[in-house]
Amino acid sequence: MTDTVTSTLDGQVAVVTVDDGKANALSHDVIAAVHDALGEARTTAGAVALVGRPGRFSAGFDLTVMRGPVDGARDLLKAGAELAIEIYEYPLPVVIGATGHSLAMGAILLLAADTRIGAEGDFKIGMPEVAIGMPLPRFAVELARDRLSRRWFTSASAHAEVFDPAGAVAAGYLDRLVPADDVIAATTEHAAHLASTLRRGAFVATRANARGELAARLRHDLATDVAEFVVELPSD
Repeated sequence: MTDTVTSTLDGQVAVVTVDDGKANALSHDVIAAVHDALGEARTTAGAVALVGRPGRFSAGFDLTVMRGPVDGARDLLKAGAELAIEIYEYPLPVVIGATGHSLAMGAILLLAADTRIGAEGDFKIGMPEVAIGMPLPRFAVELARDRLSRRWFTSASAHAEVFDPAGAVAAGYLDRLVPADDVIAATTEHAAHLASTLRRGAFVATRANARGELAARLRHDLATDVAEFVVELPSD
């Protein structure tokens, strides 16, 4: 792990915390550390609780990279996509505690998890990419199509609508809300419930039946998806 990403075992739950003291931007180092924590949890835990810092789950990718040279932006996009797909097809339940703002890649990770527990409060959740000159890549669109309410799919994706927590529940980014101070405890408690009640073999088989086809397609198309990504920078 790193100073930003820590993992502790609470009973059967691997609690993975991302806290950089700022916006919880997703850099290569942060993504790699979360990936390592998930790898370790495969053999030590029965479920994963992935949580952010108070007030922030994640503001998305490091924008200094995404607005820099295109090769660097594409490399970071690929790393984030691989993490989202890993969570989507992970062989254990993954519960995300959206401790606050969850934007761009932070919101996309919500789409990949099993259960999403959000904080009540003045927080923003959504994918504003199109409004800031970034196309939503295929993997994000398809995760949104799979997890978001059909009613809100177009506005959440092509129209870059960002929601408050109650709206995020209606749209499908979140499953339920709790007071902000209770998010981490509620996320860990729900993950523990899943770990104690689900039979692993049956879960893995059902996961493959429910998500395997889409996950395989996203992985197959990822190289093309990344190669087509171009940021539209504002003109002077």
